[in-house]
Amino acid sequence: MLVCLMARDKQGALDVRKENRAAHVEYLKSTDHVHLAGPLIDADGEMCGSMIVLDVPDMKAAESWAAQDPYAKAGLFESVSLTEWKKVIG
Repeated sequence: MLVCLMARDKQGALDVRKENRAAHVEYLKSTDHVHLAGPLIDADGEMCGSMIVLDVPDMKAAESWAAQDPYAKAGLFESVSLTEWKKVIG
């Protein structure tokens, strides 16, 4: 099952993102669940959120994965949504 995680950072939290980026990237690389991932970029060219496509057995696994993300643990996100996603092209 593919699940799209869309997360928006809290306003003014770029420093929190930068301080936890290495741990976040290591977490992405340490699991077999990440299909693709990258930051969302604002009008100023700064990171302001995350988009990650997870390949997981079910939504419960996606929720568990998301809760363990160092960014989530650091309180970076204003909002997080998890939505089943169907790959059509690419």
